Amino acid sequence: MNEKKYKGFKLLIVDDNQNNLFTLRTLLEKHMDIEIFDALSGARALEIALAENDLDLIILDVQMPEMDGYQTASMLKIRKKTRDIPIIFLTAAFKTEEFQQKGYDVGAVDYLLKPIDDNQLINKISTYFRLIEKEREMNRILEEKVQERTAELNKTKQHLENIITHMGEALLVLDKTGVIQEVNPAVLEMLGYDENEIIGMSIGDVFEEDNDEQAEAFMGTWLEALIRTGALKAIDARFVTKLGKRIPILFSRTAVADDNDEISDIICIAKDMSGFIRVDDDS
Repeated sequence: MNEKKYKGFKLLIVDDNQNNLFTLRTLLEKHMDIEIFDALSGARALEIALAENDLDLIILDVQMPEMDGYQTASMLKIRKKTRDIPIIFLTAAFKTEEFQQKGYDVGAVDYLLKPIDDNQLINKISTYFRLIEKEREMNRILEEKVQERTAELNKTKQHLENIITHMGEALLVLDKTGVIQEVNPAVLEMLGYDENEIIGMSIGDVFEEDNDEQAEAFMGTWLEALIRTGALKAIDARFVTKLGKRIPILFSRTAVADDNDEISDIICIAKDMSGFIRVDDDS
């Protein structure tokens, strides 16, 4: 005794003849462990297809009163929920290529002629179920790979966020005009601002370079230098806190370019030099 296959698959058979439905159901249940729905009209077929989730295949008789198979298929294909369900047409009369082409035009994937050849029908349905199984397996594998990659990226992101959060140096991300976009906790601690206060401020509001008498011009100087070199490191400068206190810092800036090699962001790192003694050469 052959083991029945395709457990969990759902199939809808549509025919206006009750005897034909019984014969089809009996044949399918003999060979396949599937869930079968049946309808005696195109209208009832639409109701079932719209109400039932995850139908895998529809066997649809062409010749039916009121709403024939072509009309039923057309109605199924214009609805989002049912438009991707494969349809196999059954017909006794429409054997010409013209009528078969009409079936393909309204969305049928295949055609079978009555009287039905049992083996041909079972083989045809099995073929589509195997294709569906293969597609589902590929989607499952793809989804697993996406989930694995997402988990890896999230782990890496969390690791980087932990480093940035706990690093002792102040980290600021600016746009190319010098507006502060992101900061780490060390910035807030050093400058005394809340995050919602400092985001959107200009770097010039909290930063002074040594010997820089033209504060409004240094962003332009920055950009010119960054474009030339990509980074400016170990600059003696000062942070200006919310209360106006000046903190000596060692400052570095790195440009981040977009796909067009234009600066999109500027990453700034500042080390608090308050605990270091600076020796100036006055000689």
